[in-house]
Amino acid sequence: MTNLGFKIGPWQIPALAILAPMAGVTDRPFRVLARQLGAGLAASEMITSDTRLWSSKKFRQRMDHEGEPEPRVVQLAGAEPDALAEAAKRNVDLGAQIIDINMGCPAKKVCNRLCGSALLQNESLVAQILNAVVTAVQGYGVPVTLKTRTGWNRDNRNGVRIAKIAEQNGIAAIAIHGRTRADFYEGEAEYDTIANICKAVNIPVIANGDIDTTIKAQQVLEYTGAAGIMLGRAAHGAPWIFRDINTSLTTGVAPTPLSRTQLRDIILSHLESIYTFHGEDTGLQIARKHLGWYTKLLNNAPISRPQLMAADSTAEQFTCATQIFNAWSLEVCLA
Repeated sequence: MTNLGFKIGPWQIPALAILAPMAGVTDRPFRVLARQLGAGLAASEMITSDTRLWSSKKFRQRMDHEGEPEPRVVQLAGAEPDALAEAAKRNVDLGAQIIDINMGCPAKKVCNRLCGSALLQNESLVAQILNAVVTAVQGYGVPVTLKTRTGWNRDNRNGVRIAKIAEQNGIAAIAIHGRTRADFYEGEAEYDTIANICKAVNIPVIANGDIDTTIKAQQVLEYTGAAGIMLGRAAHGAPWIFRDINTSLTTGVAPTPLSRTQLRDIILSHLESIYTFHGEDTGLQIARKHLGWYTKLLNNAPISRPQLMAADSTAEQFTCATQIFNAWSLEVCLA
């Protein structure tokens, strides 16, 4: 049995498993749903520090926290200390209660701008950025966290040094993905570097990478000594994983599995929240992505998935999803 939660600045995080920020996935509807289903924390999709781009619908929505449970976390990406500091202050004004700095994204379009995990090549700039952002928001009582990787490549695993720099510059917690930037998401995550980071700093360290079951979560926590764990891809099509893992970690007993009827209701409610938040066209597209993951629950996924993907309106898509998941939920009831 594991103790409940950990602290980030003034905030007591109520559960050990938290949701990783993921562009195109962790919009407000998904964050709210993950929190309802037990995630201790859920950060926004990555927001650029270039405020000239904030007028777009995409970024306006990423900064919309209406109805979102506290503490509200905004993740920022950029390479200019002053720009990141200004972006942090503006997001605090918009309701952010924790600022997270992205130094972990391995995408080429991010790294080519010397953002994300590309910053791991320049430890001096890392220190400047972290200091600037912490200084900018400390007067508001807002803690700053860091999301990063074990290093740039396997020959340059500088995760321990980065963590020490983070602690020295006032970072309140650090999440480490157990891969280098060069690894992207290939191969298996390694936890030795995360364990070494936990020994090297006195701030909460959150382990990330390939954690997809309660058993794996427990193993990673015990092996690394991390304060918490972060789940990303494991939550695709299964946001209830936070309920399962957090309940098991904190009580030592697995929760009663959700019924198919309960899962159906979660899925349909999620679709409705996507349509309401994003509108017709964008809502249809984003719902397709989530339905592609949710249909993995179905025995007849090869038949049902094309039907859902072919729907050309949210009304048609929702009607189709309702029919499919109603039938699926009744399979057990009638057995």
